[in-house]
Amino acid sequence: MKITRITTQKKNKSRYNIFLGDGEGEKYGFSVDEDILIKFGLQKNAELDDTKIETILQKDTVHKIYTQAINYLSYRMRTKKEIRDFLIKKEAEPEVVEEIIDRLINEKLIDDEQFAEMFVRTRMNTSSKGPNVVKSELMEKGVAANIATEAVTVFSYELQYEKAMKLLEKKSKQKKNLSFRKLQEQWRTLLMQKGFTHDVINDVLNGEIVEKDEAVEQEALRHQADKLIRKFERKYSDYELKNKVKEGLYRKGFTLEAIQPIIEEKLEEQ
Repeated sequence: MKITRITTQKKNKSRYNIFLGDGEGEKYGFSVDEDILIKFGLQKNAELDDTKIETILQKDTVHKIYTQAINYLSYRMRTKKEIRDFLIKKEAEPEVVEEIIDRLINEKLIDDEQFAEMFVRTRMNTSSKGPNVVKSELMEKGVAANIATEAVTVFSYELQYEKAMKLLEKKSKQKKNLSFRKLQEQWRTLLMQKGFTHDVINDVLNGEIVEKDEAVEQEALRHQADKLIRKFERKYSDYELKNKVKEGLYRKGFTLEAIQPIIEEKLEEQ
């Protein structure tokens, strides 16, 4: 068969319709992207057999999927895994997926090391997260553990300490009526969840911002004692009530030395 006509598609000017004829008539054959048209030298009167047409269509399919990958990359950098997952969702054949990924790597459009470096710096500038969480995020995006580990080395001790301090300064202003011990446990858990290293966490919790304020501690103790008395006074009285309240306050992190006089005071008021 020969190419009898080539026309531009109305809705997509970069794609072309190829019409074929065998001397007895003309029919629509297939469509291709402009790059494929040029690559295979498709023009009027060019001869094509079934094998060549199949090759052209395969290459056009790869090119269409490659173009989708380029568009996906236009919004932000992606990891190799993100591109692979995207192409699989597009139902690309496994060999096509690998062909496109190899091409993108060769064209420097996929670079997990560069992605990791930029990702870490963005997190450092825009979030309160520490290196452990950022490393986990990188690995979830498919970045290899050794690359992720190297990328987060830019998180210096000083930067971590500054971020952790700012976080605790904000949290310490929130009135919670908790014992100092419980607050420290909550703050430690928070800093661990945010991904800060143990040395930074220990140093921050031993700093001035988390010093025990006896007046605040007494206020929290009284508040918790009132709650526990209201909770237990309908079921217990006298000695049993006193023990239940004492046990409850101790579990909440208050010392027995501080608990005893408060219980005596509160129960005498009843």
